[in-house]
Amino acid sequence: MYKRITAAVLSAFAMGSSAMAADINVDELRSLANNLFKPIPTADVVVKEKGLTQEQIDLGRWLWFEPRLSKSHIITCNTCHSVGTGGADNIPTSVGHGWQHGPRNSPTVLNAVFNVAQFWDGRAADLAEQAKGPVQASVEMNATPQLVEETLRSIPEYVEKFAAAFPNDKNPVSFDNMAKALEAFETTLVTPNSRMDQFLAGKDTLNDQELGGLKLFIDKGCIACHSGINFGGQNYYPFGLVKRPGADVLPEGDRGRFDVTKTASDEYVFRAAPLRNIALTAPYFHSGEVWSLEEAVALMGTSQLGTELNDTEVKAITAFLHTLTGEQPTVEYPTLPASTKDTPRPSRM
Repeated sequence: MYKRITAAVLSAFAMGSSAMAADINVDELRSLANNLFKPIPTADVVVKEKGLTQEQIDLGRWLWFEPRLSKSHIITCNTCHSVGTGGADNIPTSVGHGWQHGPRNSPTVLNAVFNVAQFWDGRAADLAEQAKGPVQASVEMNATPQLVEETLRSIPEYVEKFAAAFPNDKNPVSFDNMAKALEAFETTLVTPNSRMDQFLAGKDTLNDQELGGLKLFIDKGCIACHSGINFGGQNYYPFGLVKRPGADVLPEGDRGRFDVTKTASDEYVFRAAPLRNIALTAPYFHSGEVWSLEEAVALMGTSQLGTELNDTEVKAITAFLHTLTGEQPTVEYPTLPASTKDTPRPSRM
């Protein structure tokens, strides 16, 4: 079994000491971690597993940055899930059509392909189904399938790209294929080779404080919700399992998965947030009301674990969470084709 981390060791972590590594059996900690977590594969591995073509990915990249999928011709997928800012938009709730604010914080799109389902309440089974939601939501892009298809068919370059991406379809330019292409592009948005992934592979990439944070993350029970390849995103749990947070963090009007299942036991139940790249995606939780990662860690201790984490423990766990930031995807912003006389005009209504 692992050697326990003593209070003295944790104090040393807080002071930045580098002399305490010997108090943790690193090899055994790595072995346990490999049983609980998995490293992120590279994008080419995921693409091959999914059987995607380069034509589908290229089309999806165009559509990801395409403002004409929105009724206003202003909002893109990247507006709320910016690949340059951790796959999220870094505001409490996203701003959509007519400057309306959405009801929940925008989850990161990075590594979303590994989640069991999409959205905080899991109402979309996969990325293709998820892609259809914001396009049609009145507070987001406010379009319709018919408007999207009319727009795309009015632009010859898109007609060609859809035909190349879906050569076996009789009518390749369709709302469903738009969603499939977006899913193909999103599948490439993975962040391998984090320092934690390197640690799992046998490299000594974590310092003393981060090793202590990993040990605490396991010992305190964080792994009950945040394990697997995405350090979360695999199941649903009540927010406030032990102690419910205040209404500023857990708005009473948002009952989470209950709105999907209509099952009483699903009230205030949400999909456990995946923690990869969490240091890049403040503010936190579905309400987007917590801006500090340390504050989020402390809140999880009281609300989910029923324990009051001391300042040293919070700092150690937070330090460990920073090791989950992986290599960010390099995405070339496309030059999109021009509209034609047949392209529907933008509308603010």
